Amino acid sequence: MPASSATSVPVFKLYGETQHWPTPDLLHCESIPERSQLHDWRIRPHRHADLVHILFIAQGSVELELEGTSHQLQSASAIVVPAMTIHGFIFSPDVQGHIITLAKPLADHLHTLMGENSTLKKADFYPLLQANRAERIATLVAQIDQEYRQPAPGRNSLLEALIQALVVELSRLCAYTGSTAKRYGPRQSDKGRQHLEHYQALIEAHYREQPSIEQLAEQVGVSSAHLNMLCRQLAGHSALQLLHERLLLEAKRQLTYTNMTIGQVSDNLGFSEPAYFTRFFKRNTTLSPRDFRLRQQAPR
Repeated sequence: MPASSATSVPVFKLYGETQHWPTPDLLHCESIPERSQLHDWRIRPHRHADLVHILFIAQGSVELELEGTSHQLQSASAIVVPAMTIHGFIFSPDVQGHIITLAKPLADHLHTLMGENSTLKKADFYPLLQANRAERIATLVAQIDQEYRQPAPGRNSLLEALIQALVVELSRLCAYTGSTAKRYGPRQSDKGRQHLEHYQALIEAHYREQPSIEQLAEQVGVSSAHLNMLCRQLAGHSALQLLHERLLLEAKRQLTYTNMTIGQVSDNLGFSEPAYFTRFFKRNTTLSPRDFRLRQQAPR
Protein backbone atom coordinates (compact mmCIF):
# COMPACT_ATOMS: atom_id res chain seq x y z
CA MET A 1 0.00 0.00 0.00
CA PRO A 2 1.25 3.50 -0.73
CA ALA A 3 1.81 5.90 2.14
CA SER A 4 -1.08 8.23 2.85
CA SER A 5 -1.36 11.91 3.67
CA ALA A 6 -3.51 12.84 6.67
CA THR A 7 -4.99 15.79 4.79
CA SER A 8 -6.37 13.58 2.01
CA VAL A 9 -7.51 10.65 4.13
CA PRO A 10 -11.28 10.37 4.67
CA VAL A 11 -12.74 10.37 8.18
CA PHE A 12 -15.46 7.80 8.87
CA LYS A 13 -17.64 6.72 11.76
CA LEU A 14 -17.53 3.13 10.55
CA TYR A 15 -15.84 2.55 7.19
CA GLY A 16 -18.05 3.81 4.39
CA GLU A 17 -20.45 5.56 6.78
CA THR A 18 -20.38 9.29 7.46
CA GLN A 19 -23.49 9.58 9.64
CA HIS A 20 -23.86 9.26 13.39
CA TRP A 21 -22.58 6.31 15.41
CA PRO A 22 -25.26 3.74 14.45
CA THR A 23 -25.97 2.19 17.86
CA PRO A 24 -26.72 3.17 21.47
CA ASP A 25 -23.99 0.74 22.53
CA LEU A 26 -20.50 2.01 23.28
CA LEU A 27 -19.04 -0.75 21.14
CA HIS A 28 -19.81 -2.22 17.75
CA CYS A 29 -18.91 -5.78 16.77
CA GLU A 30 -19.02 -7.38 13.34
CA SER A 31 -17.21 -10.11 11.46
CA ILE A 32 -14.47 -8.90 9.15
CA PRO A 33 -16.13 -10.41 6.03
CA GLU A 34 -19.40 -8.56 6.78
CA ARG A 35 -17.97 -5.21 5.75
CA SER A 36 -14.81 -6.00 3.82
CA GLN A 37 -16.46 -8.23 1.23
CA LEU A 38 -18.71 -5.28 0.32
CA HIS A 39 -15.54 -3.41 -0.64
CA ASP A 40 -13.86 -6.24 -2.56
CA TRP A 41 -11.82 -7.11 0.57
CA ARG A 42 -10.03 -3.75 0.50
CA ILE A 43 -10.55 -1.11 3.18
CA ARG A 44 -8.77 1.96 1.86
CA PRO A 45 -6.69 4.15 4.18
CA HIS A 46 -8.88 6.27 6.46
CA ARG A 47 -9.07 7.33 10.07
CA HIS A 48 -11.55 7.90 12.89
CA ALA A 49 -11.56 10.93 15.13
CA ASP A 50 -13.11 9.21 18.14
CA LEU A 51 -13.15 5.43 17.62
CA VAL A 52 -10.71 2.66 18.53
CA HIS A 53 -10.54 -0.62 16.56
CA ILE A 54 -9.53 -4.03 17.86
CA LEU A 55 -9.22 -6.66 15.14
CA PHE A 56 -8.83 -10.39 15.67
CA ILE A 57 -7.70 -12.34 12.59
CA ALA A 58 -8.39 -16.04 13.12
CA GLN A 59 -7.74 -17.23 9.56
CA GLY A 60 -6.45 -15.84 6.29
CA SER A 61 -4.03 -13.00 5.69
CA VAL A 62 -4.10 -9.22 5.69
CA GLU A 63 -1.91 -6.46 4.30
CA LEU A 64 -2.05 -3.84 7.02
CA GLU A 65 -1.24 -0.15 6.71
CA LEU A 66 -0.58 1.89 9.85
CA GLU A 67 0.40 5.52 9.32
CA GLY A 68 2.00 4.76 5.96
CA THR A 69 3.91 1.65 7.06
CA SER A 70 2.88 -1.63 5.44
CA HIS A 71 2.90 -5.06 7.11
CA GLN A 72 2.00 -8.54 5.86
CA LEU A 73 0.26 -10.69 8.49
CA GLN A 74 -0.07 -14.33 7.52
CA SER A 75 -1.14 -16.00 10.77
CA ALA A 76 -3.60 -15.48 13.60
CA SER A 77 -3.07 -11.97 14.94
CA ALA A 78 -4.55 -9.07 16.87
CA ILE A 79 -4.44 -5.47 15.66
CA VAL A 80 -5.07 -2.28 17.66
CA VAL A 81 -5.92 0.97 15.85
CA PRO A 82 -6.35 4.03 18.14
CA ALA A 83 -8.30 7.14 17.24
CA MET A 84 -6.70 9.43 14.62
CA THR A 85 -4.43 6.67 13.26
CA ILE A 86 -4.47 6.32 9.47
CA HIS A 87 -5.11 2.67 8.68
CA GLY A 88 -6.16 0.43 5.84
CA PHE A 89 -6.47 -3.28 5.11
CA ILE A 90 -6.39 -5.67 2.18
CA PHE A 91 -7.87 -8.96 3.37
CA SER A 92 -7.61 -12.33 1.67
CA PRO A 93 -11.07 -13.63 0.64
CA ASP A 94 -10.76 -16.54 3.08
CA VAL A 95 -10.30 -14.22 6.05
CA GLN A 96 -12.15 -15.04 9.26
CA GLY A 97 -12.22 -12.87 12.33
CA HIS A 98 -13.92 -9.91 13.96
CA ILE A 99 -13.50 -6.18 14.34
CA ILE A 100 -14.60 -4.57 17.59
CA THR A 101 -14.98 -0.79 17.57
CA LEU A 102 -15.05 1.22 20.78
CA ALA A 103 -16.73 4.62 21.05
CA LYS A 104 -14.73 7.34 22.77
CA PRO A 105 -16.49 7.21 26.18
CA LEU A 106 -15.73 3.50 26.54
CA ALA A 107 -12.19 3.85 25.18
CA ASP A 108 -11.53 6.69 27.66
CA HIS A 109 -12.90 4.57 30.52
CA LEU A 110 -10.57 1.73 29.57
CA HIS A 111 -7.62 4.15 29.30
CA THR A 112 -8.36 5.25 32.87
CA LEU A 113 -8.51 1.66 34.11
CA MET A 114 -5.31 0.64 32.34
CA GLY A 115 -3.33 3.81 33.03
CA GLU A 116 -0.97 5.72 30.76
CA ASN A 117 0.42 2.53 29.27
CA SER A 118 -2.98 1.47 27.95
CA THR A 119 -2.41 -0.72 24.92
CA LEU A 120 -5.40 0.97 23.25
CA LYS A 121 -3.31 4.15 22.88
CA LYS A 122 -0.68 2.41 20.74
CA ALA A 123 -1.27 1.41 17.12
CA ASP A 124 0.29 -2.02 16.84
CA PHE A 125 -0.19 -5.64 15.77
CA TYR A 126 0.53 -8.86 17.60
CA PRO A 127 1.07 -12.23 15.87
CA LEU A 128 -0.59 -14.93 17.99
CA LEU A 129 2.07 -17.59 17.68
CA GLN A 130 1.19 -19.48 20.85
CA ALA A 131 -2.01 -21.53 20.59
CA ASN A 132 -3.14 -20.82 24.14
CA ARG A 133 -2.90 -17.04 23.66
CA ALA A 134 -4.85 -17.23 20.40
CA GLU A 135 -7.50 -19.39 22.07
CA ARG A 136 -7.93 -17.01 25.01
CA ILE A 137 -8.46 -14.04 22.71
CA ALA A 138 -10.65 -16.03 20.32
CA THR A 139 -12.88 -17.08 23.23
CA LEU A 140 -13.33 -13.50 24.46
CA VAL A 141 -14.04 -12.19 20.96
CA ALA A 142 -16.63 -14.95 20.37
CA GLN A 143 -18.33 -14.11 23.67
CA ILE A 144 -18.41 -10.40 22.80
CA ASP A 145 -19.87 -11.18 19.38
CA GLN A 146 -22.54 -13.48 20.81
CA GLU A 147 -23.56 -11.04 23.53
CA TYR A 148 -23.61 -8.15 21.07
CA ARG A 149 -25.89 -9.94 18.61
CA GLN A 150 -28.26 -11.56 21.12
CA PRO A 151 -29.31 -8.95 23.70
CA ALA A 152 -30.19 -10.30 27.15
CA PRO A 153 -30.57 -8.88 30.67
CA GLY A 154 -27.32 -7.38 31.91
CA ARG A 155 -25.98 -7.15 28.37
CA ASN A 156 -24.36 -3.74 28.78
CA SER A 157 -22.50 -4.74 31.96
CA LEU A 158 -21.35 -8.05 30.51
CA LEU A 159 -20.10 -6.43 27.31
CA GLU A 160 -18.07 -3.94 29.33
CA ALA A 161 -16.60 -6.74 31.47
CA LEU A 162 -15.70 -8.80 28.40
CA ILE A 163 -14.03 -5.90 26.63
CA GLN A 164 -12.03 -5.11 29.78
CA ALA A 165 -10.83 -8.72 29.83
CA LEU A 166 -9.88 -8.48 26.16
CA VAL A 167 -7.88 -5.29 26.75
CA VAL A 168 -6.02 -7.00 29.60
CA GLU A 169 -5.15 -9.89 27.28
CA LEU A 170 -3.91 -7.41 24.66
CA SER A 171 -1.80 -5.63 27.28
CA ARG A 172 -0.21 -8.95 28.20
CA LEU A 173 0.51 -9.58 24.52
CA CYS A 174 2.16 -6.17 24.32
CA ALA A 175 4.36 -6.97 27.32
CA TYR A 176 5.08 -10.51 26.10
CA THR A 177 6.21 -9.40 22.64
CA GLY A 178 8.27 -6.52 24.01
CA SER A 179 6.65 -4.19 21.49
CA THR A 180 6.06 -1.26 23.82
CA ALA A 181 8.68 0.77 21.94
CA LYS A 182 6.83 0.43 18.65
CA ARG A 183 4.42 3.19 17.83
CA TYR A 184 2.74 3.68 14.49
CA GLY A 185 0.23 6.29 15.56
CA PRO A 186 0.13 10.02 14.82
CA ARG A 187 2.83 12.24 16.30
CA GLN A 188 1.96 13.44 19.77
CA SER A 189 3.58 16.83 19.07
CA ASP A 190 0.94 17.71 16.47
CA LYS A 191 -0.72 20.80 17.98
CA GLY A 192 -3.89 20.42 15.93
CA ARG A 193 -4.46 16.89 17.20
CA GLN A 194 -3.75 17.99 20.76
CA HIS A 195 -6.34 20.78 20.46
CA LEU A 196 -8.90 18.29 19.09
CA GLU A 197 -8.20 15.84 21.92
CA HIS A 198 -8.57 18.66 24.45
CA TYR A 199 -11.87 19.69 22.87
CA GLN A 200 -13.14 16.09 22.89
CA ALA A 201 -12.21 15.79 26.58
CA LEU A 202 -14.14 19.01 27.33
CA ILE A 203 -17.16 17.66 25.47
CA GLU A 204 -17.06 14.48 27.54
CA ALA A 205 -16.86 16.47 30.77
CA HIS A 206 -19.48 19.12 29.96
CA TYR A 207 -21.84 17.97 27.19
CA ARG A 208 -24.82 17.80 29.59
CA GLU A 209 -24.39 21.54 30.23
CA GLN A 210 -24.54 22.25 26.48
CA PRO A 211 -21.84 24.96 26.62
CA SER A 212 -21.34 27.27 23.67
CA ILE A 213 -18.58 26.57 21.17
CA GLU A 214 -17.06 29.93 22.09
CA GLN A 215 -16.78 28.85 25.74
CA LEU A 216 -15.17 25.55 24.81
CA ALA A 217 -12.80 27.17 22.31
CA GLU A 218 -11.63 29.59 24.98
CA GLN A 219 -10.80 26.65 27.28
CA VAL A 220 -8.89 24.95 24.45
CA GLY A 221 -6.98 28.19 23.91
CA VAL A 222 -8.03 28.89 20.33
CA SER A 223 -10.69 30.96 18.58
CA SER A 224 -14.02 29.34 17.76
CA ALA A 225 -13.24 29.73 14.04
CA HIS A 226 -9.91 27.95 14.45
CA LEU A 227 -11.53 25.20 16.51
CA ASN A 228 -14.15 24.69 13.81
CA MET A 229 -11.45 24.46 11.17
CA LEU A 230 -9.54 21.84 13.19
CA CYS A 231 -12.68 19.80 13.84
CA ARG A 232 -13.67 19.80 10.17
CA GLN A 233 -10.15 18.98 9.03
CA LEU A 234 -9.37 16.23 11.56
CA ALA A 235 -12.80 14.88 12.55
CA GLY A 236 -14.86 15.60 9.46
CA HIS A 237 -17.50 17.57 11.38
CA SER A 238 -17.90 21.03 12.87
CA ALA A 239 -17.27 21.65 16.55
CA LEU A 240 -21.02 21.93 17.16
CA GLN A 241 -21.69 18.67 15.32
CA LEU A 242 -19.21 16.85 17.56
CA LEU A 243 -20.94 18.20 20.65
CA HIS A 244 -24.34 17.20 19.25
CA GLU A 245 -23.08 13.70 18.39
CA ARG A 246 -22.16 13.13 22.04
CA LEU A 247 -25.54 14.41 23.20
CA LEU A 248 -27.28 12.16 20.70
CA LEU A 249 -25.30 9.10 21.78
CA GLU A 250 -26.21 9.68 25.42
CA ALA A 251 -29.84 10.27 24.50
CA LYS A 252 -29.93 6.94 22.66
CA ARG A 253 -28.31 5.18 25.62
CA GLN A 254 -30.74 6.62 28.16
CA LEU A 255 -33.76 5.83 25.97
CA THR A 256 -32.51 2.27 25.51
CA TYR A 257 -31.11 1.34 28.91
CA THR A 258 -33.10 3.40 31.46
CA ASN A 259 -36.75 3.85 32.41
CA MET A 260 -36.50 7.65 32.47
CA THR A 261 -39.35 9.52 30.84
CA ILE A 262 -38.70 11.60 27.73
CA GLY A 263 -38.93 14.70 29.92
CA GLN A 264 -36.38 13.30 32.38
CA VAL A 265 -33.95 12.45 29.57
CA SER A 266 -34.44 15.96 28.20
CA ASP A 267 -33.67 17.54 31.59
CA ASN A 268 -30.71 15.24 32.19
CA LEU A 269 -29.13 16.34 28.92
CA GLY A 270 -29.56 20.05 29.48
CA PHE A 271 -32.47 20.82 27.14
CA SER A 272 -34.71 23.66 28.23
CA GLU A 273 -37.89 21.75 27.38
CA PRO A 274 -38.86 18.28 26.08
CA ALA A 275 -40.23 19.69 22.83
CA TYR A 276 -36.79 21.08 21.96
CA PHE A 277 -35.18 17.74 22.81
CA THR A 278 -37.69 15.91 20.61
CA ARG A 279 -36.96 18.24 17.67
CA PHE A 280 -33.21 17.77 18.18
CA PHE A 281 -33.53 13.98 18.34
CA LYS A 282 -35.84 13.68 15.35
CA ARG A 283 -33.68 15.99 13.24
CA ASN A 284 -30.69 13.71 13.81
CA THR A 285 -32.35 10.28 13.67
CA THR A 286 -35.63 10.83 11.74
CA LEU A 287 -37.40 9.21 14.73
CA SER A 288 -39.01 10.80 17.77
CA PRO A 289 -37.54 9.73 21.12
CA ARG A 290 -40.69 7.68 21.79
CA ASP A 291 -40.52 5.89 18.43
CA PHE A 292 -36.81 5.21 18.90
CA ARG A 293 -37.45 3.67 22.33
CA LEU A 294 -40.26 1.50 20.97
CA ARG A 295 -38.02 0.28 18.14
CA GLN A 296 -35.26 -0.61 20.60
CA GLN A 297 -37.73 -2.55 22.74
CA ALA A 298 -39.19 -4.51 19.83
CA PRO A 299 -38.13 -8.18 19.49
CA ARG A 300 -35.12 -8.60 17.19
